Amino acid sequence: MWLQRQGGTLRDKKLKALTEILGTPYRSGDEYLFNCPYCEHHKRKMSINLDKNYYKCWACDTSGRNIYWLVRRFGEHQHKALWRDLTASIDFHVLEDLFEPKVHSEPALALPEGFLSLATRNIPPTGFRARNYLRKRGITKQDITWWKIGYCCEGEYAGRIIIPSFNSSGDLNYFVSRAYDDKVYPRYKNPSASRNIVFNDLFVDWSSNIILVEGVFDAIVAGKNAIPLLGSTLNERSTLLQRIAKEDAGVYVALDPDAKKKELEIIRTLLNFDIEVWKVNIGDYEDIGTMSKAQFQKCLDNAALITQEDYLLLTLAMSV
Repeated sequence: MWLQRQGGTLRDKKLKALTEILGTPYRSGDEYLFNCPYCEHHKRKMSINLDKNYYKCWACDTSGRNIYWLVRRFGEHQHKALWRDLTASIDFHVLEDLFEPKVHSEPALALPEGFLSLATRNIPPTGFRARNYLRKRGITKQDITWWKIGYCCEGEYAGRIIIPSFNSSGDLNYFVSRAYDDKVYPRYKNPSASRNIVFNDLFVDWSSNIILVEGVFDAIVAGKNAIPLLGSTLNERSTLLQRIAKEDAGVYVALDPDAKKKELEIIRTLLNFDIEVWKVNIGDYEDIGTMSKAQFQKCLDNAALITQEDYLLLTLAMSV
């Protein structure tokens, strides 16, 4: 192809033009993070995917499905001319995608049949075992109230603690259930709903740093601004990652000792998006859920700020 013979691939030429217009980017997977020319955020929040011809700023929510709009508005004449040459062919699949109406809706989720709140002053006798189970785990009445914890004594989730999650609009978007009755198996039974959420987004204080943990019982120990990953990790399509990037929140990563590989992947992803990261070391404890709040707070106070250089050292240490 003529353009390739002139030196570099189409992708290289596009990236060079964008770099001249927006400055030097970070690369994160298939996307490049530039400074946003709209909101001029001090960190690189403008995510551009050259393959999908898409851009979005995670700070001001400016987005578009044609990168040329950015080039046309912020570039010089030579950039516009070059981009038109580079994108002379028409991708009809993209056109169909542009004009086809899309409806995005989340399926309605309800608390399980027989759900009863443990946050009320007077609970029925059927709730005594559930409350005692929580007490043995060090979960206080204040915790129960904050996390809106309940239980089921009948139905599909009978014999289980229920911990609900609410999105930023206050709608139920997930719940975690854990058996408090030894005869109930499996221990965890969760709904067939997407885990690509921010657990309890409604109650997160995004003006403060957040704590990422593995499970919801870890989050209860870690504090009110802890968010459980629900067993998943972070990537460019993660709703949680997008929320963190948009809010520019600092993140404490506090995973169990047996999840070192996942922990490093999460730290790498956060650093690639120019997010401040601290690594929390819980020492010889098996997991955060077995710790007291005071024990975890001590570990949190001693968390280490991680830079790109620190990440490389951690990666090398793990490979030895």
